[in-house]
Amino acid sequence: MHMENTETAVVCKEQSDTYHPLFSSPGADVVLGARDGVLFRVHSFTLRTTSGWFRAMFSLPQKSESEQPVVIYMDEDSAVLEALLRCVCGLAIPRMDSYDLLEPLLYAAEKYEMPGPLSIARALSMTPPLLSSPLRLFAMACRYGWEDVAKLASTSSLSLDIHSPEHRTVLQKLTSVPLLNLFEFHRNRRELLRKRLNEAPFVDDGGGASCSHCGSAVDYHTWRELKYVMVLTMDSRPLGDTICDPGLTEWPEAQACWDARCVTCSRVLYDKKETLRAIRDCIDQLPIVIE
Repeated sequence: MHMENTETAVVCKEQSDTYHPLFSSPGADVVLGARDGVLFRVHSFTLRTTSGWFRAMFSLPQKSESEQPVVIYMDEDSAVLEALLRCVCGLAIPRMDSYDLLEPLLYAAEKYEMPGPLSIARALSMTPPLLSSPLRLFAMACRYGWEDVAKLASTSSLSLDIHSPEHRTVLQKLTSVPLLNLFEFHRNRRELLRKRLNEAPFVDDGGGASCSHCGSAVDYHTWRELKYVMVLTMDSRPLGDTICDPGLTEWPEAQACWDARCVTCSRVLYDKKETLRAIRDCIDQLPIVIE
């Protein structure tokens, strides 16, 4: 009897070396095997109550119980499986400030029908480290139907030129409807600003204008050139935050506009302070979230 117990202990010790330290309790009746060989002992009750996939699997007729549970090999590696099991077992959640972990975790949670990890990932998605990649966040939010997260990501995306080749890989993850909505959202900000810059209180540069002081004919070509630069900037950065500062204080086109004068009476053609205020108001009134 003593010899038999010793042999059993040796076997358990050799196996326990491959178990994840947080999931190695001999009392757990299910063993999950990660793709990279790490094993996880988990209670079937936990899996059954937190996962629709496991609940369905355990409802099927099972083989007779043996001394050692059968290993259920999973598609996920140990990092993803650990994060997933931490979420459903009520353990401390690891740092998830990288899409390289969060995206496969979400995929696994969706596959195994685990609403708990999905809700945790949704909350974590709106933290600063993940918000720093708004297009990736927008694609992820659209995939899982997180409307509020998608709107937040769309606002953050306004600082990017989504036409740049560097964003092509991420945008390819989007289906056609959200992709077109995102392009339309960026384009509309540019076009709305273009439209507002052609309306009062801004000057009409279409021709036939005269100086308000002496009545001489004036040409507002400097304003026309400045508008072109502003619209072009909105095309590459729809947020428009660089237009007023440093744009309207440092651009050569802006300097030419503020220096423009009537050739007859030398009166300045544009009120710099009032024009800056009006442009800033126009930008502030543009839509800031995708519909």
